[in-house]
Amino acid sequence: MTNHSWLLLGLFLLSLLLLVKPVGIFIADVMEGRPNLLLRLGGPIENLLYRLCGVRKDEEMGWLRYAMAILVFNALGALAVYALQRLQLWLPLNPQAMANVSPDSSFNTAVSFVTNTNWQGYGGEATMSYLTQMLGLSVQNFLSAATGIVVVIALIRGFARHSSKTVGNAWVDLTRITLYVLLPICLMYSVFLVSQGVIQNFDAYKDVTTVEVTHYDNPKLDAAGQPLKDDKGAVVTEPAETPTQTIAMGPVASQEAIKMLGTNGGGFFNANSAHPYENPTPLTNFIQMLSIFLIPGALCYTFGRMVGDTRQGWAVLATMTLIFVVMAVTAITFEQQGNPVLAQLGADSSVTALQPGGNMEGKETRFGIADSGLFATITTLASCGAVNAMHDSFTPMGGFVPLWNMMLGEVVFGGVGSGLYGMLVFAVMAVFIAGLMIGRTPEYLGKKIESFEMKMVSIAILVTPLLVLAGTAIAVMSADGVAGIANPGAHGFSEILYAFTSAANNNGSAFAGLSANTPFYNVMLGIAVWFGRFGVIVPVLALAGGLAAKKRIAVSAGTMPTHGPLFVVLLIGTVVLVGALNYVPALALGPVVEHLMLIGK
Repeated sequence: MTNHSWLLLGLFLLSLLLLVKPVGIFIADVMEGRPNLLLRLGGPIENLLYRLCGVRKDEEMGWLRYAMAILVFNALGALAVYALQRLQLWLPLNPQAMANVSPDSSFNTAVSFVTNTNWQGYGGEATMSYLTQMLGLSVQNFLSAATGIVVVIALIRGFARHSSKTVGNAWVDLTRITLYVLLPICLMYSVFLVSQGVIQNFDAYKDVTTVEVTHYDNPKLDAAGQPLKDDKGAVVTEPAETPTQTIAMGPVASQEAIKMLGTNGGGFFNANSAHPYENPTPLTNFIQMLSIFLIPGALCYTFGRMVGDTRQGWAVLATMTLIFVVMAVTAITFEQQGNPVLAQLGADSSVTALQPGGNMEGKETRFGIADSGLFATITTLASCGAVNAMHDSFTPMGGFVPLWNMMLGEVVFGGVGSGLYGMLVFAVMAVFIAGLMIGRTPEYLGKKIESFEMKMVSIAILVTPLLVLAGTAIAVMSADGVAGIANPGAHGFSEILYAFTSAANNNGSAFAGLSANTPFYNVMLGIAVWFGRFGVIVPVLALAGGLAAKKRIAVSAGTMPTHGPLFVVLLIGTVVLVGALNYVPALALGPVVEHLMLIGK
């Protein structure tokens, strides 16, 4: 890695660690109802919302009722987003007269945004009206983020409480995290983005004259409007040119803020965070990376504060940070090494190597390799589908890192809330393994880990790999599945594996070499997205209910400390080994064999 790369990584970690404690304290205060300025100012609005919705603020829920509230709330959100897409042609705030979205794409997009995945098989600026972008997608960016946070808060209460039948009130939790945490931060964040050049308007798209005339090939069409093909099946084209370019407008900054802060990732534009209207400068790029990890990191401190031992939160944060650093260094290193085949071509021709600075293919020159490699690592560890470079253009091992990051279960920082509850599930498994090793009943934070807890942990851990591997297998055996592959062989398999890994882990990023906006992939990935989210949330809430009902055990000489270096190492090993054991065969067929093919040439 270059000096710039180390400096960037060090500055990022320093900035993050300085923010973790104050933001973590603030979230804990909000969720525990401690008085602060925002709660005093927003109290009347909060109480009005409860009265309008018939919510009794002081009434708490058991885990099953809490889970049902979360499921119903998100199902209604999915229906609303689906309806907006299907009706947008006849609704206001559609200056470009965007057509109604197809049923399969509407289904995929609705469940994707509701589950904090934000998989996008469409081009945003060419598909969605301003109303759909704001009332549908941006609103769900807030609500899906709030859902992940309240679920982990319920799990934390399970550890903190004892002999309790309740884990909180879902409606109160959702309201508070949205009103007092997400909205205020996003308001300030949006203003900053606008100051840097991110647009925020309701203007119609602009047609501007370009400096040079653009020449391109246009397909010839028959009377039915379909492309003509020659006797070999290739599309017949004819030369065309245009002196103008259409520049998309829209309310971008407001969506960009929650897209990053809520680890959503769905871009207003098809180019996502590589687009200058979403991510115009190196400063916005840095702040966007920082905002992705901000709440997931802060929640670790919130966890320690709410269970009464901040050392527990620091131990979890240390685990996440160590894995993150290893993956970031790996990604940046392989990208800065470049493509050995191109370098060899340069050496063979007695000229300067073609990639002396590394692999710049698919990357924005205003960011470069280090910023792009770090961004890719952060977004795929944090369950955020935002991209500022084309992952499909990474080197085999550079592309392996984003794929592997998601296969770890999106628990290294992960999505807001979902990353921490996923890591706490692994923590329960880690103490269970340790208990088996020493022949003692495992316990974590004073709670015995028994058969019910391990059943819920097993379900939460196994749901995602099952969806990924089964979905990939169905796709590669299906004609509709292989039809979308742009690159045959190992890389084509990697594209499909990446798509299902991204969907089931609620990440949303893509290799982009796969044509996934088809009925087959929209439906299959939509199913993976939904069950990848709620197939984990339900057992996590069941785990929270089971733990809350238990009595707390006093610390004894045989209690394993869960706040020191030994536990951090055990937790890292559990996360990495489970990821490896689940996915090694699939990885061997994709990026690993592709890398071996590359270095063997």
